[in-house]
Amino acid sequence: MRVRRYVLVLVTVLVSLGLRAQTDSLRVSLLTCAPGTEVYQLYGHTALRVQEAGKGVDVVFNYGVFDFNAPHFTWRFVLGECDYMVAAYPFSGFLQEYERRGSQVTEQVLALTVEEKERLFRNLATNSMPQNRTYRYNFLLNNCTTKARDMIEQAVDGHVVYVEHAEHPTYREMLHHYTHDFPWSETGNDLLLGATCDTVLTDRACQFLPERLMADMDGAQIFDKDENRRPLVGETNIILPDVPEKRMKPASSSWQARLMEWMTPLRAALCLLVVCLIIMVAEWHWRRMWWGVDMVLMTVQGIVGTFLCFMFLFSQHPAVDSNWQVWVLNPLPLLCMPWVVRSARRRRTCLYHYVNMLWLALFVLLMAWIPQIFCAPMLPLALVLLTRPISYYLNYRR
Repeated sequence: MRVRRYVLVLVTVLVSLGLRAQTDSLRVSLLTCAPGTEVYQLYGHTALRVQEAGKGVDVVFNYGVFDFNAPHFTWRFVLGECDYMVAAYPFSGFLQEYERRGSQVTEQVLALTVEEKERLFRNLATNSMPQNRTYRYNFLLNNCTTKARDMIEQAVDGHVVYVEHAEHPTYREMLHHYTHDFPWSETGNDLLLGATCDTVLTDRACQFLPERLMADMDGAQIFDKDENRRPLVGETNIILPDVPEKRMKPASSSWQARLMEWMTPLRAALCLLVVCLIIMVAEWHWRRMWWGVDMVLMTVQGIVGTFLCFMFLFSQHPAVDSNWQVWVLNPLPLLCMPWVVRSARRRRTCLYHYVNMLWLALFVLLMAWIPQIFCAPMLPLALVLLTRPISYYLNYRR
């Protein structure tokens, strides 16, 4: 969500003038917004709502705000150094966005004491000040959902205890729950995220997703210093109902649209594998190596591999530095391509093909034992790349 052009001064004025809220009528809620269909909407959203009827206050504190026009935003995002902000603005404006896209918005009214509500309101207002509103965003560890949870926990007198879950998923399993209907987004995630995402999580670590935090809040208890307990959530209301019709894109009858809907990354990789096998047979039949195929495959492999290796070595994003897929996708093909093409044009053997064949074959054989869930098309892509050195080996040997 981009930074809005207008600035809400209501909360800032309350704090700067030292006015105390009428806490007996103060109402603080956790808002959970259901996922949408765009890439940035797939996991839902979390915000905090503060209402004070006596002063006409009804504002949302949103920790999911960023400024796309900030200097070097894209570069900093790739490096994992992206800063998000908390912004306070009218609840009506917040609600309009989710009403347009048809996503359900659920409100959990927090059963806090007068002092706790006042403390939370004061902390949120202070956080929204220009000098305090920026924080270092981390999708898995420090996002809009975890920030809202942390602000609530800091305001209570005592500590919050959540219901323990019998099952403990991994990051990847939790993300797959939201991307299984969006195979290209799922493949993009799996291509970037490494073995760290396949470790079992604690219950608290799972709360980086809005709907998981909402479920945990329902059964949460506040324990004071004397170990007296009380529920964290007083009541739950559905402010906006789910309207699937608004999220569904109109079906297209064109064959291009139907083809794109059918063409998942896995199917695309399998089609490419079939094409490469046909090329192998043709090269064997005509006794001629088509080095142009090597140029295309090695260029794509090298470009994608350069990006993955850059993320592996330099990005601060979580889990990208444990990605075993750099075994196959790395910059080496770009460096070796001139040597490969020159050898093919002169009909000479090239050591690269023999080393590459052993390297890729070893990856295919060991995939089942590598402690990482690979993206769906990785095996057929590895076989696609393996067809080239095999074809060279068979033809040169003959």
